Amino acid sequence: MALARQVLCLSAFLSLPLALAEPIRYSVAEEAESGSLVGKLAEDAGLTPAQLSARRARLVSEDGRQHFRFERASGRLVVAGRLDREELCGQAATCMLPFELLLSSPLQFFRVEVTLDDINDNSPVFREDRVTFKIPETSDPGSRFPLEVARDLDTGSNNIQDYSISPQNEYFSVSYGNRITGKKSLELVLEKPLDREEHAEMGFSVIALDGGSPPRSGTTYVKILILDANDNAPIFTQEEYIGQVPENMPEGSVVLTVLATDQDAGINGEISYQLNEAVGQSDSAFVIDPITGEIKITKPLDFEEANSYELSVRATDGGGLSAICKVLVEVVDVNDNAPELVVSSFSSPIPENTVPGTVVALFSVRDRDSGANGKISCALEDQLSFSLRPAYKNYYELVTVSALDREETPQYILSVTAADAGSPPLTSTQTFTVDISDVNDNAPVFNQTSYTMYVRENNVPTVFVGAVSAGDADVGLNAKVTYSLAPEQGAERPSCSCISVNSENGHVFVLRPLDYEHLRQTEVTVSASDAGSSPLRANVTVRLVVLDENDNAPLVLYPAQDGSPASSELVPVWAEAGYLIGKVVAVDADSGQNSWLSYHLLRATDPGLFSVAVQSGEVRLRRPVTERDSVKQKLVVLVRDNGKPPLSATAALSALLLKDFSDVRLPHSSPAPEDQDGSLTTYLIISLVFVSLLFLISMAVFVARKACRRKELEAGHVLYGADNLQSGLADAATAGTLPRAYCYEISLTTGSGNSEFKFLRPILPSLPPQHCALGQGPDEEQDFPCVPVSTEDTAPDNAGTLSAGQFSALSFD
Repeated sequence: MALARQVLCLSAFLSLPLALAEPIRYSVAEEAESGSLVGKLAEDAGLTPAQLSARRARLVSEDGRQHFRFERASGRLVVAGRLDREELCGQAATCMLPFELLLSSPLQFFRVEVTLDDINDNSPVFREDRVTFKIPETSDPGSRFPLEVARDLDTGSNNIQDYSISPQNEYFSVSYGNRITGKKSLELVLEKPLDREEHAEMGFSVIALDGGSPPRSGTTYVKILILDANDNAPIFTQEEYIGQVPENMPEGSVVLTVLATDQDAGINGEISYQLNEAVGQSDSAFVIDPITGEIKITKPLDFEEANSYELSVRATDGGGLSAICKVLVEVVDVNDNAPELVVSSFSSPIPENTVPGTVVALFSVRDRDSGANGKISCALEDQLSFSLRPAYKNYYELVTVSALDREETPQYILSVTAADAGSPPLTSTQTFTVDISDVNDNAPVFNQTSYTMYVRENNVPTVFVGAVSAGDADVGLNAKVTYSLAPEQGAERPSCSCISVNSENGHVFVLRPLDYEHLRQTEVTVSASDAGSSPLRANVTVRLVVLDENDNAPLVLYPAQDGSPASSELVPVWAEAGYLIGKVVAVDADSGQNSWLSYHLLRATDPGLFSVAVQSGEVRLRRPVTERDSVKQKLVVLVRDNGKPPLSATAALSALLLKDFSDVRLPHSSPAPEDQDGSLTTYLIISLVFVSLLFLISMAVFVARKACRRKELEAGHVLYGADNLQSGLADAATAGTLPRAYCYEISLTTGSGNSEFKFLRPILPSLPPQHCALGQGPDEEQDFPCVPVSTEDTAPDNAGTLSAGQFSALSFD
């Protein structure tokens, strides 16, 4: 039957909302041994052992004391320790211990009520072990003498059921019944008249017997002193006195005054008062004045400990007669207890990506006061991210209501204030410090959108050129930034192998020496990645600019400095000052001021005759040529850049001072230094021999070809190839005397003993034109018309005359 009732309760509980579900009820006898089974709570709640463990089932009680233990493995509810009904509930008719079965994830409550059944573990106890009555011998049979009833802490049938006298005597009997407002009283009843002369005193035991099985008993010894006539006992003005006192009343305050009267006179009418408290209240909080009957407070009262006191006051006259009245003191509650917050569950830290509605804390509130003084309301201080939500009965949940951001607020200090409805109200505050744990939701951020770093060329390997730096708003591993070179799109490796970045601190190094002339700048992409899971990264462009060093000397392009003899510039003796002789052309592979070139005359045969333009390198006459100037002039021009330190190169030039370009013979009479004449003579001899050999070979080849092709050609005809003319007259062509290349046919007369020949203007030949081969290369041949040249003494105006000795020094272009 009980099981069916529990099943019905469980079904009703599951069909109702959490706050309205019927509790699961059990009963257990007090003093049950620890571990005794109370009930199969998991089965009655419809839960499996797996659910109990997964949802972290546990018991929660309002006062924080755990009288029972819940076994998750079996789902049984067992006794946790000694249960004393009298200690827990006093003499209340029903002793019920409520608590909750709390489940997390998701949150769920099951109310449980365990009724503690009384067992007969307490014997009846009298207030006093001995009681003395002074009874006048004139007392009539049927006279009643009140006794204090015994107190039994058990309830129901285990409480006191009957009293008896032992040993039995013929004078007295015991009466136990209701006399005052339905409450039971104990009295000795005189069965027959007393005779002091026969028995001056007598004694017996009054036994209190409860209804337990087996029954328990308590005894007090009653001694009867038989007195002479005092035939009026004291009488109280009220059978029961009721007083109310606030719990904050100061010590020594009068609660109420009892009053008894006695019709006797003299000593038999003098009344004294004696206060007796109920069993279990030995530490008296009250005292009575034996003369006036005023009952006063001896210590502070606490409504939460005891809301009422039951007192017994005995009034005794001088003759030994007495009367007893009951005094009930009701303690009035005042608002002297602030609300209490009991935290059942609290989660901290919580991740910053916690979804709104997540329960952070579960707590209950209680107030030991009663009525309005115990009515509690809870409030959370202004807070946009959290709120309070009632859960069940006096339980509240602290939940999130919006998204959290650790980088904005890493910690929340939440103050929950509980206030009662007393006047004035009392409050208490519970502070929850909620730490927000980091989630990797922030990528590294570089402190610059791009970086430009500089390195001088010819740097040492692994030179430090700068650093990149990225910050991460996260913390811990989520904020630990490492650096690396990111490959270009579509490439598995970085584009430039000359750059390296330190993975820990972002320092950028150039691994090998760089050459500005080959690489002026390059770009790489540096990636910053955090150590979160999954890692986040950011990229930045690093541009490396190579700075030029003055590591390249000027290079002279003209005149060529390839080791061959320098060509001579032809200078007419009639040239004026400022005449342009030639120009030194040089370049520098460096850049900027390292490539700014300046030209200086370093050395010359006659330094005062020439000047060099500093910026352009043009070589000009400083003054007109005189007869004293040497025909052969050698100049050395210094070409210097603007670097620090500067680098330089030299260019050598030669100049021939000629009266007429038709006379290129070098006069041997010209005074010149011995060393210069010697080297010049050597060069001239070598040139003359070379040209003579070339001329003879050319003549032989020409004659042989002509002999085969034309029989009428005279033996004195000489054919000069355009290639010989081109190689022999380079200087003359430069001066503007031969604007184009021509083939000329030369005829010498028998009387040309002065070894002279003339250049004639081309004329139309009377014979069919013959072609000369002008070699342009090893694989090319070009024919030009050959024009006969007259050998007459009279030459055209445009003809120039050269001696045989001068001819060897010319080259044709």
